[in-house]
Amino acid sequence: MTDTTDKKPSRQQVFTLIVEVGRKPGDGLPKHATGAALMIYASGVDEPEAVRESVAILKQADMAVLEVSGLGTLDERLAGGEEIDADERELMERALAENSVIVAQMTPFYD
Repeated sequence: MTDTTDKKPSRQQVFTLIVEVGRKPGDGLPKHATGAALMIYASGVDEPEAVRESVAILKQADMAVLEVSGLGTLDERLAGGEEIDADERELMERALAENSVIVAQMTPFYD
């Protein structure tokens, strides 16, 4: 019988990612948009895992992923001098608690 009180703490972290997407039928982007940038909070043991999970989820949603840029973890962003507001922190905490990918913002591109 295993003792659950000796459970190791999670190594999961939340990474902020900017994902650029192009057009694809059924992608849900506005009618005349040529693509979009998505700000995502994704949990993972490391950034590559967070990127893989995010890309997989976006592909399931019929999004055409073009490029992914990592902005870092909360601690890395704070160390870089960024100010992170309470709403953003709440979404990051939710991504960590749910071990999920959260699209926090979508900015469509137009020609």
